[in-house]
Amino acid sequence: MLANTLNTNEIKNAAGTEVEFSRLSTGPDRTTVFKAILEAPNAPHRLSIRHTESGEGIKRRKRSAIRIDKTVISTVDNVTPVVISNYWVSDHPVGALVATTEMANVVAELMSFMASLGASTTILYDCTGNGATTILNGDL
Repeated sequence: MLANTLNTNEIKNAAGTEVEFSRLSTGPDRTTVFKAILEAPNAPHRLSIRHTESGEGIKRRKRSAIRIDKTVISTVDNVTPVVISNYWVSDHPVGALVATTEMANVVAELMSFMASLGASTTILYDCTGNGATTILNGDL
């Protein structure tokens, strides 16, 4: 289980600066929400996590979603609040696999694509990794 306060570099922004979050709520159905410790009341900055399972036996699947939503003021009119959202959804056949090895391989492949450039082994928080630039620029 995650700590109630994420304040030891678990989450960093594009500048590589830590963004601290504290647990806001935990739902009865495998959900939890964290709020940024320094968020303004009129500009929520949230991290939410949700897990659901469906099916039975070998057909059992687990769907997990991690999402960050941040409200900022539009830089077009300097008045309108807008929400930026990014999320990661994983759908795993947990009933058909006895270990998480292949699931971990797919997670690692996506993380590598998002936060690195080819042969690099450095995490690029500035969003210059292949996948991050694809998301930001709409590249194919």
